[in-house]
Amino acid sequence: MRLYDTTLPHRSLIHEIWDLCDTDITGLPLRRVLRSINSSIETLVGKIINADGHWQYDDTNYTDLPVGTGNLVSGQSSYSFSSEYLDILEVMILTTGGIYQRITPFDPSEMNQSWDEWVGSATGTIPNGFPQYYDKVGDSIRFDRSPTATHATLTAGLKVRFKRTAKLYTMSNSTTITSGEETVEPGIASPYHQLIAYMSSIPFCISYKKDRVEGYKREIGSDDRRSPYYGGMMLDMVNFYARREKDDRPVMTTEFQHYE
Repeated sequence: MRLYDTTLPHRSLIHEIWDLCDTDITGLPLRRVLRSINSSIETLVGKIINADGHWQYDDTNYTDLPVGTGNLVSGQSSYSFSSEYLDILEVMILTTGGIYQRITPFDPSEMNQSWDEWVGSATGTIPNGFPQYYDKVGDSIRFDRSPTATHATLTAGLKVRFKRTAKLYTMSNSTTITSGEETVEPGIASPYHQLIAYMSSIPFCISYKKDRVEGYKREIGSDDRRSPYYGGMMLDMVNFYARREKDDRPVMTTEFQHYE
């Protein structure tokens, strides 16, 4: 469904929400319904990202891939990122030979050492060199070595592949959706646009149509087996994204067992 299509209301997400709430633009203004839509999309993307398999989810409305590059600063070991990323998947450093080399996330349990022990710096000053490991701290990463031009290519020397949140809708003012976004469909598989509509209807119905809330919650469903709403559209969506790498054929292999 498109976000807001006044010429084809049967294909409009906002019109669907108004129908579910038995209201219109006066009772449920655009700014309020858009807030509910964005909240619903972010909730669903969180579910999808936890469920996706080898084929990593990314909102189809982004015009670029979830890969970022940046310059390295000579002697600097810590770098911050935008808050739009949800999880870092891969960090690469550009060698002096022009090849991006993947480096390893630091895991204290595997290393059996603290970060300070690993970098070997009692003063907190990271030695210069080509990074081999990185540690995530909040919205930043820090390397076990500070890159310099001697050890790495600094220009566009950092490449990060990441998961990011959904591309959300915006308004140009309190009554107008940003031009061009009215016809943009949500960036998840189209069979689950109806799920966004039901989820976005709940806040309004809690206040004005309480008799509909229970039925809508059951339509939405849940992927949590402990929930009384287990099943429904939510479980269908989670299963869809968990199983969509159909071209990746499972192969049964033998496991070697050593006996003494």
